[in-house]
Amino acid sequence: MCDKNPQKVKALFNEIAQYYDKTNNYISFFTHYIIKYLALKELNIKPRSMILDVCCGTGDFTQIINKFYPRVNIIGIDFSQNMIKLAKIKNPNGVFAVADCLNLPFKEREFNYVTASFGLRNIENRKQAISEIYRVLDFGGEFLHVDFGEHNKISKIFDFIVPIIAKISKINIQHYKYLIDTKNDFPQPDKLIEEFSELGFKFVKRKDYLFGAISIQIMEK
Repeated sequence: MCDKNPQKVKALFNEIAQYYDKTNNYISFFTHYIIKYLALKELNIKPRSMILDVCCGTGDFTQIINKFYPRVNIIGIDFSQNMIKLAKIKNPNGVFAVADCLNLPFKEREFNYVTASFGLRNIENRKQAISEIYRVLDFGGEFLHVDFGEHNKISKIFDFIVPIIAKISKINIQHYKYLIDTKNDFPQPDKLIEEFSELGFKFVKRKDYLFGAISIQIMEK
């Protein structure tokens, strides 16, 4: 099991924030932008919708949503101050806040959509985070989750690529070893869907990319 102590995880992401985007581009061969765009297209987002992006990191989802859905309102939250600083630079007109998804600073039923991309697997109390997402979603609202999917041969390629990229980029390999461990420790999509359902969500859709190595799940309140 990975050590997901919140303070340790926050310190890790504050430290890697400065090179997070660059290494993600290299590790994914720039495909993560395409996958995030395709995932968002599955939501059929309506104008004037309220969207919450939890574990927003450096604001990739916000950037894509603002580009293709300019008539929506989106808020990005992350508990890493350094990630939020970068998100504000990438999205100068965006709305961001340092906040913990275990205790979201929003009212019940405030959002039409909640998105979470490559972040939920870093949370120690995942069920609490999912319950908070459910709480702030309006009835009929949808939760889009994006992360690594099946633990298959394609997924294992990342285990070899990451140390190489870290070494070339002169990055602390231990940080990225943690990210590999969380990938391999994270439930596969079918188990995640069961977990979401147990906490009140209704299954809408699952879609896989890169031969199942990346998966999205859309759940409805």
